Amino acid sequence: MFFINKSVIIVIGSILVGIGINFFLVPFHLLDGGGIGLGLIINYLFEIKVGFAIICVSLPIFFIAWMYYRSYFYNGIHGLLFSSLVIDFLYPIHIAGEKLITNEILGAMCGGVLIGSGIGIMLRFDTTIGGTDLLAQMIAKLLHINPGLCILTIDIVVVSIGSILVEAVSLLNSCITVISVGIATSLIVIKQS
Repeated sequence: MFFINKSVIIVIGSILVGIGINFFLVPFHLLDGGGIGLGLIINYLFEIKVGFAIICVSLPIFFIAWMYYRSYFYNGIHGLLFSSLVIDFLYPIHIAGEKLITNEILGAMCGGVLIGSGIGIMLRFDTTIGGTDLLAQMIAKLLHINPGLCILTIDIVVVSIGSILVEAVSLLNSCITVISVGIATSLIVIKQS
């Protein structure tokens, strides 16, 4: 029964993340932090699918997890693969997002809330979509520091670099996305306690 529940959660979380990215972020060239942000940067620069780019960015991190933190590997690999597939499958909805969402700040906030909700739901079942969040968990465990601070630091670096590399990216609005993701994720994960 736990496997079925976890599978349903991965599906729901992946759909929320996929809609948040494609409907709200892609039309405005917004970024999130972490692996999603790196996937979006690669998409904006090279027109490579976001989900595929997230897998490519996450592979070295999952290799490290396989070698040293096997439970992180097992808890994340299904979420990574399925959410990346869903993100790429839902990519065409960016066309509807371009037509229906006219305010970039609204796109940043709504996209962030959906992405954060999807991530939070998966975290409640010890699943992740991998990427740099998985790296931050491993660093936090190794250095005995708060994983939230590691994730925030990585997110700030990714969004800052992305705003430099991709001219169309708004640093301010991408920061709004990161904050919205963080708040939504935290609220959902806190309800577990």
